[in-house]
Amino acid sequence: MSIVSEFKEFISKGNVLDLAVGVIIGAAFGKIVTSLTDDVIMPIVGLGLGHVDFSDITAGPMKVGLFLNAVINFIIIAFIIFLIVKGANSIKKKPEPVAVVADPVPSKEEVLLTQIRDALRARP
Repeated sequence: MSIVSEFKEFISKGNVLDLAVGVIIGAAFGKIVTSLTDDVIMPIVGLGLGHVDFSDITAGPMKVGLFLNAVINFIIIAFIIFLIVKGANSIKKKPEPVAVVADPVPSKEEVLLTQIRDALRARP
């Protein structure tokens, strides 16, 4: 098999296409959450803490405030993804339990009658 045909087979599999769609949607979703965090949540938190802008917090050359923004972004994204997965799992149809029906055990009378029948058939 040539490299080109192997690549065509690899790229045409459903998993690769699903992954590509997931990455693209994830990037767009990340921009939405970043905007929500930077433009809505962080100003409210800053007002609550006395007009503190986290991006201005530094410790020498280290921009600690930007790190705090990134941590808060991560927590918000993780929580939203948790809610989405939880909602998707609740929507999924749960498989019906399959009842296994065992063969009925013959009664003593049925066993005895079967033995009598077999004995009568065996007679010449």
